[in-house]
This record gives sequence, C-alpha cells and structure tokens, in this order.
Amino acid sequence: MIIRREDDYEIDTDPDRLDIDLIHHWLSTDAFWALGRSRETVEQSARASLNFGLYEANGTQIAYARVVTDLTTFAWLCDVYVDPAHRGTGLGTWLAAAVRDHLAPYKLKRVLLSTLDAHGVYAKVGFVPFLDPGKLMIMGSVQ
Repeated sequence: MIIRREDDYEIDTDPDRLDIDLIHHWLSTDAFWALGRSRETVEQSARASLNFGLYEANGTQIAYARVVTDLTTFAWLCDVYVDPAHRGTGLGTWLAAAVRDHLAPYKLKRVLLSTLDAHGVYAKVGFVPFLDPGKLMIMGSVQ
C-alpha cells in the first residue's frame, strides 16, 4: 500500500523499502523506549510486523511505525518515530492516521499504544486514554 500527499511525501508498507540501518539508529540512540536496542532485534521485529515507512519525494525515509497484530482482533502500534528535522509538520499525525485507516477494514476489537509525550498526536486520529489502566498488566520490563 502506498499513500501519497500533495506535497509528495508518501507512506509505504513495503518491508523491502525500509532502511533498517536508519531505523535502528533512530530507535537505539534517540527513542527512550528502545535505547540500545540491537540491529538484529530491530530487523527481526520489523520482519514479524506490519511496517509503515514515511518517505520524502526523493525516497529518503524520514519516519517509521510498526504494528504488531493478528489482523483479526488486536493490534499494538509501536516504534513510531519521526526524524527530528521533520517533527512539528503534521507528518506524525498523518502516519498515525494512515495506520488507523489501514487497520480499519479488519474491524479489530482494540488497537493499543503507549506514549509518554505524544498524546495529542494520537488523539487527533481517534486514540483515547485507556478507561481503566488498572486492568492492564505487563510481564518483563516496565519501560
């Protein structure tokens, strides 16, 4: 699936187009939730997920989002990252909306995400705070 905007940005779900080295750099050095993540882990997680790359007109990747899903009942939106030079331009909201729209035909019971500081971005595309976070549990790292 490719979605293009009038300003020539595009979102593509083709996993072969992803710049794994760049995604690894972003996540392992600048994303608080993935600091130190190995390249192997980034590559393996991308292979096992539905991926969304956001690209400039010249093909340079400038953002990434990953969805872990069974495409039947559940999805987890994670590893959303926009290159710092492109933040504040609405691209993160567009990327989140593209994920939402791509998943809509599956009529999933729930799509979850976790965010520390981007609540406003996700609220624009329909995400709301979990009504009863006391029902959620985690195994493993709590970061």
